[in-house]
Amino acid sequence: MSGTAETRGAVEWLASAAPDPEVCRWEWERNPLGVALLPAGRMWDVLIVSAQLGHPALDVLTRCIDRMGPVLADFGDARVGFFVPPGTATRWLGTGVRCAGRGTWIVVPYPGRFTGGTRWVIPPDGRGTLNDPAVLELAMHEAAARIAGTR
Repeated sequence: MSGTAETRGAVEWLASAAPDPEVCRWEWERNPLGVALLPAGRMWDVLIVSAQLGHPALDVLTRCIDRMGPVLADFGDARVGFFVPPGTATRWLGTGVRCAGRGTWIVVPYPGRFTGGTRWVIPPDGRGTLNDPAVLELAMHEAAARIAGTR
């Protein structure tokens, strides 16, 4: 994806969430980890789950929908973060789900580059596509049922 119009669109979309988009782009270029700290709650919220639930839920989603919103995996691939519409974090009720919304910050890697840490599982498309919280919830339920061996 590096250097493509999609990458440029993703960079612009993500940077637009920053208080100063130019500083965000500067950080991405100069940070040896290739990451920037961006505020959640304005352009998107992030629902963070364990990889044990997140990866199976991602598998369910990829079979059910054509276009997914961005999904991150953290250092060591222990957690998965699904980008959802702003305001979702204030309404989400779910055991084992961390919600990053207004007043929180997320480590975000530069799209299309290997960072050696936090990475895009599904990179942003540059158009602002986000994961539908209702569909994500159903996918998490389906994944949890599979993990429990009831499906």
